[in-house]
Amino acid sequence: MERTNKELQARADRVFIGTYARYPAAIVKGEGCLLWDADGREYLDFLSGIAVCSLGHCHPVVTEAICRQAAELVHVSNLYYTRQQTELAELLVAHSFADKVFLANSGAEANEAAIKLARIHAGEGRYEVISLAGSFHGRTLATVAATGQPRFHRGFEPLPEGFVHAPFGDLQALEAMICDKTCAILCEPLQGEGGVRPLEAEYLQGIRDLCTRKGLLLIFDEIQTGVGRTGTLFAYEQTGVVPDIMTLAKALANGLPIGAMLTTDTIAASFTPGTHASTFGGNPVAAAAAVATLKTILHEEFLPGVQVRGKYLQDELLKLVERFPALLSGVRGRGMIWGLVLTEKGTGLGSEIVKRMFERGFLFNFAGNVALRFVPPLIVSEVEIDQFLAALAGLLAEY
Repeated sequence: MERTNKELQARADRVFIGTYARYPAAIVKGEGCLLWDADGREYLDFLSGIAVCSLGHCHPVVTEAICRQAAELVHVSNLYYTRQQTELAELLVAHSFADKVFLANSGAEANEAAIKLARIHAGEGRYEVISLAGSFHGRTLATVAATGQPRFHRGFEPLPEGFVHAPFGDLQALEAMICDKTCAILCEPLQGEGGVRPLEAEYLQGIRDLCTRKGLLLIFDEIQTGVGRTGTLFAYEQTGVVPDIMTLAKALANGLPIGAMLTTDTIAASFTPGTHASTFGGNPVAAAAAVATLKTILHEEFLPGVQVRGKYLQDELLKLVERFPALLSGVRGRGMIWGLVLTEKGTGLGSEIVKRMFERGFLFNFAGNVALRFVPPLIVSEVEIDQFLAALAGLLAEY
């Protein structure tokens, strides 16, 4: 059996298609905000599986729920009811605008469900979805087409029709793109992959007003921002804007694959038996993990703590901007998702900074070719924040 990073990497590279530019570490263990590789090296994780492990790695409450459910029932078709997915849907409905839930396996699947629901609800001839430049909505053909970043489109043309991209922040241009074919506007309250770029409340309200006046559905993609990441259970709660459909995934089960689409009774009625389905959606083990995750995050002390530590992280990042103005131009984000925006000089170093910090035992990534993105577990401590930023400051000083 392979015992080192190099041995496992060689074994994996022989059999996997090269869709990932992986770092040379085989992760074998996780606990809280820490990971260890096959060579025994420790990493402080400010990536969280890309905003997934919000309760940290191997959270005991989630682990217990997974093990208990795996010993009871692992899978049954959605032709039957299960207690776990019902409890999960009840929690989501009780704590959101929604009346109804569809469970899937990923964020892309949740967005596919939202797109299909918007089209079937609008009726024949109305199929076009407007999304925003800089957005990211998934890797399937439809969600790639909805994504407002051309680099994700290259090589996969012709993409499915019915998706157009409005300039970011320009309501007038967005309104001009609405036509008789339009059925929905799809956006993230904060663009994560686009460089940690929040959409201001006034802008979102303007989009909401457009949808209301034009008879369109407003879809919020909260796959990255949902389940506590921005300091409230859902990011829309901070904007005063309520969508018609919302999609979730990433942090919902703290690492197990699950996605959800939420909507109102009226809109949900457009989906009838046979119009949409998922073999594994709402799998009992994943659903049990999601219930445990949500109940933990919904504890009365949890999200206020995220807000306090998130503000601490923001303030410390602002100090770095003051200290390194040649490399850093600003900080943006909410709650516990922050982007350290790089200057023109700094942008050319973005990937190198991530790589060199990895070599020193710290994990994060470079988003939208413009910002260093920090999405640590929501349980991260101020001591861990200090440790991480001290290492980053040390590296920035070398430049």
